[in-house]
Amino acid sequence: MPRPTQPILSRDLILQTALSVLDRTGRLNVSEVAQELGVSVSFVPRLFEKVRGRVAVEHIGGLPLVSTHPSDPRGWQFALKHGLDRLAAWVLLIVLLPLLAVLGLAVLVSMGTPVLYRQARVGADGKIFDLLKFRSMRAPADESETVTSVGDRAPGGVEGVDRRTPLGRVLRALSLDELPQLLNVARGDMSLVGPRPERPELAEEFNQRIRRYEERGRVRSGITGWAQVHGLRGSDTSLADRAEWDNWYIQNWSFWLDLKILLMTVPALINRSE
Repeated sequence: MPRPTQPILSRDLILQTALSVLDRTGRLNVSEVAQELGVSVSFVPRLFEKVRGRVAVEHIGGLPLVSTHPSDPRGWQFALKHGLDRLAAWVLLIVLLPLLAVLGLAVLVSMGTPVLYRQARVGADGKIFDLLKFRSMRAPADESETVTSVGDRAPGGVEGVDRRTPLGRVLRALSLDELPQLLNVARGDMSLVGPRPERPELAEEFNQRIRRYEERGRVRSGITGWAQVHGLRGSDTSLADRAEWDNWYIQNWSFWLDLKILLMTVPALINRSE
């Protein structure tokens, strides 16, 4: 085939060519031309959906093999993670005890009892537990003030009539209402980092119509997560995107990734409250 006299190929062109209807010989010819022109070539492997962050390229008889090494939610690493999470939660509860007491008293004075709001959520392996939060909303006057249908968007935030109290608006803006979930972590219901848990009735629906949503339940739910620090938090976010980000986290989990997510949570909360 004729050889161009100047570099006219780009990375995007090479990628488009790889995904085009060109046969194997045609793609090889294009890649050879690109290499002669000094253009780096990247290949999209087949079954790319199964490629994880941890991969190794091996060769057998000149044939390249891409081997994936996903993390094991049943392995000792996750057992150690959960143990460290519980220890860290107890330490944080002790350190934050004065703040928790002040917030609890403020909720008591402004809304009365109960101070904590409990809601059934689905955790690891489908186990149901009570998620704890500081109360931030008044009780609904009737069913018309609540909503149950969320379509293809994630639930959360303010659903139906806005029932937040003035104090509740502040608590939610700063995510202080979620501090009691440290008790969930200390009890072993949750982890510091992991997919956010969902209500049982919604989780059952999402498992049926959202691809890979049920796979999130391989690990314990988290107070923060990979999806949340990338803006997929609260209402009006894509359920499918949440599922993909959460499953990516599980497949590529490491202690360093957990630390990275915890560090990313602080600016994510600041940007959200601005």
